Amino acid sequence: MRFMSAKRRQTAQQEHASDVATYVAAGGEESVQRVITAVYAVTKKLDQWYVRQFADLDLTQGEWSVLAALARAGDTCLTPSQLADLSNVAPSSMTHRLDKMAGRGLLQRRPDPTNRTRTLVSLTTEGWALFSAAVRESNVVESDTLRGLSSSERHELARLLEIVIDGLDDVDA
Repeated sequence: MRFMSAKRRQTAQQEHASDVATYVAAGGEESVQRVITAVYAVTKKLDQWYVRQFADLDLTQGEWSVLAALARAGDTCLTPSQLADLSNVAPSSMTHRLDKMAGRGLLQRRPDPTNRTRTLVSLTTEGWALFSAAVRESNVVESDTLRGLSSSERHELARLLEIVIDGLDDVDA
């Protein structure tokens, strides 16, 4: 078994190559492992940065998921149940989260005019401003992540990943 001292930390590239070699030695196909391991490494690094960014913005991951879901919905209001489904949390947890966010002025809740038993949720101007600020800050780090690629290479990478995404629904996982 190999041990790594705290002084000699591997670079991201070295760690990637080592991980790929391990998976290939265990029977994985090299081209598949190179892609999947790279996507995972990029996602992991960005997630670490997002956690720090959310803390700086006084947001939790869960609150971010609500802001993002409401922003993606545009002019369409969502119900707390829809938001719970989109965030993979229990409806009771979503109620508490929405209470906290409404108290901060990030969203508003109002009765559904067509069904008085249902509540509709939408972003406030403050909620949209916080979402926009987070996206602009993220874009700086995300752009830095892709700085080694030319514009045409970024377009090609996006095109290839979109092909992969298009096939995700056909994968039985």
